[in-house]
Amino acid sequence: MGLTMMGSSGAASAQERALRTLYDEQAGALYTYVVRLLGGDRHRAEDVVQEALLRCWRTQDLTAGQPLRPWLFRVARNLVVDEYRLRMARPQEVNGNDWLDDLITRPDDVDRLLSSLLLREAFQHLSPKHREVLYETYFSGRSMREAGEVLGVPPGTVKSRVHHAVRVLRLAMGVVESDGDAVAEKPEWAYPSAA
Repeated sequence: MGLTMMGSSGAASAQERALRTLYDEQAGALYTYVVRLLGGDRHRAEDVVQEALLRCWRTQDLTAGQPLRPWLFRVARNLVVDEYRLRMARPQEVNGNDWLDDLITRPDDVDRLLSSLLLREAFQHLSPKHREVLYETYFSGRSMREAGEVLGVPPGTVKSRVHHAVRVLRLAMGVVESDGDAVAEKPEWAYPSAA
């Protein structure tokens, strides 16, 4: 079987030998340049180098002996710029499943209704004092100091009640506390010994 590869020693024409020589001399440097232009995207860089060499083969006289490096680098740069402009002019491509993800994650009236029912049920586990302090701080938007003045208790008591009320609500709603949310217990050495 006698196959002749383009650029091999048995190349059929001077044009093919010139293209192989051009590739051997310029493709490495051109590829490095295009990879830098594309921010490291090697696959797109290969496509750009291939297209630049193809255009050179179609439009330039490879046997004339003229320097083609500046022309190749300019064509490669123009291809990169044209591709960038084309992507910016086109609407952004969307994955076929994005609409489904948006639909699933978007809160709707049913979610709000279920959340309010869960919260209402969880509120039943709170004492009246804890409900009052949550109402004044979260729903009325008052600061701890302002809520304390309205309720007639010190700000420290308001903070404590809010903390405990939120903790009871989380437990009632089934929200599991992560390690960062859990309140650290006092170490044994902090308690006075009975002896």
